[in-house]
Amino acid sequence: MSDAEQVRIDVVGASDAGELLTVRKAAFVAEAQLYNDPNIPALTQTLDELLVDLDSEDVVTLGAWEGHRLIGSIRVGIEGDKATIGRLAVTPDKQGKGIGTQLLFAVLGHLPENTKEVWVFTGQDSKHNIALYNKAGYEHQFDQVAGDLTYAYLKKVLEAGAIVDDEADDHAVRGDN
Repeated sequence: MSDAEQVRIDVVGASDAGELLTVRKAAFVAEAQLYNDPNIPALTQTLDELLVDLDSEDVVTLGAWEGHRLIGSIRVGIEGDKATIGRLAVTPDKQGKGIGTQLLFAVLGHLPENTKEVWVFTGQDSKHNIALYNKAGYEHQFDQVAGDLTYAYLKKVLEAGAIVDDEADDHAVRGDN
């Protein structure tokens, strides 16, 4: 069984905020080094700011756990029929094992039914991130300069009925719905 198969994905609550902040900081150090910028938002966010974010009704944050250890997370903000993914993070020792991909797909099951499109952005030079998003069906839309950084924005259009829960799928496969 691979590492990715042993991962549990669930909503992150306030009780996990400190661990979540640590995971994000560990994961985003490489991005900070790539851009020679230690002040990227994922590294400067405070615990109080994170707690406010976790308490927001328009934000869903999922975590990936291996046993009791939080090893990854993803955040999605919801505005009407649009969702925006951010802060996809996997601890350095677990990167490249499919955990980010699992989080990217798991978040779709936590979106409101009326969600029509999902956006994600990353630094234009983050080729690994862009490849991950492309592989998951996100298509490059445009680049935007913000200070010294250029962000690449990618979008995935969701088809009607594209967001389903696993339990419903299980019943459909067995033919007992």
